[in-house]
Amino acid sequence: MGNLLKVLTREIENYPHFFLDFENAQPTDCEREVWNQVNAVLQESESILSGLQAYKGAGQEIRDAIQNPNDMLLQERAWNSVCPLVIRLKKFYAFSLKLEEALQSLLESLTCPPYTPTQHLEREQALAKQFAEILHFTLRFDELKMRIPAIQNDFSYYRRTISRNRLNNMNLDIENEVNNEMANRMSLFYAEATPMLKTLSTATTNFVTENKTLPLENTTDCLSTMASVCKVMLETPEYTSRFNSEDTLLFCMRVMVGVIILYDHVHPNGAFNKSSKIDVRLHSRIFSITDALVASYREILLMCSQY
Repeated sequence: MGNLLKVLTREIENYPHFFLDFENAQPTDCEREVWNQVNAVLQESESILSGLQAYKGAGQEIRDAIQNPNDMLLQERAWNSVCPLVIRLKKFYAFSLKLEEALQSLLESLTCPPYTPTQHLEREQALAKQFAEILHFTLRFDELKMRIPAIQNDFSYYRRTISRNRLNNMNLDIENEVNNEMANRMSLFYAEATPMLKTLSTATTNFVTENKTLPLENTTDCLSTMASVCKVMLETPEYTSRFNSEDTLLFCMRVMVGVIILYDHVHPNGAFNKSSKIDVRLHSRIFSITDALVASYREILLMCSQY
């Protein structure tokens, strides 16, 4: 069916395999409404990643202020350095909420009756591609965040300082942007090692919980099918040769890791149970490539039962 072709592999499993064109899938008329909604969110993703990648932190300014508590110039310098960073962190957090809503819209479209998840993926390739793009963004964001300890240090300094200044009855304009309630929510978000992945895991769990009339298998089958799609494409030279960009290989790897983690999070028995429709050992062997980043994904995959 179009760019989504059935694949015969040496390992015959009791689950369908597909090749999904992650590069060129375009929305049909029936997908257009949801696709437009999700696309509006995804259009922000690159600027979010660029903003995170450019995050330098205010470590030196904070250290100077702490070491010289009576020097008001250094206190002011640290505060003026941290405040714009906190506004940027709020933007990242706000984007996570948009991403959560977009993911739930996609799950609703890809799991609703009368079609099975497999039929949805055949019929709605553009939405499946957007689902993959969300997972791809999520792991890219979390990779960057884990390398920037300044984020939590900056935010901790902000919260300490704003509490102290509130006691001193100082007028703090930034509280109009990041008040105490918002700061608490942001603090929980950035306390996570992988905050975007945690957001998606929670969103998927909430989707299952809130849609009690929808069989759980509709959601878990959607996730396991996506994992099989990526596995087959990565293992089959005939299909990898169709990619226009080598980056699509890493894209598939990230997506495969992401859907397995979501599956492990929402399925009662997890991804490592013998009854799981995902054989984690077969999927993890794909990460035998000696690239450091790919190796890190293999570790994430093998540890995903912790999420």
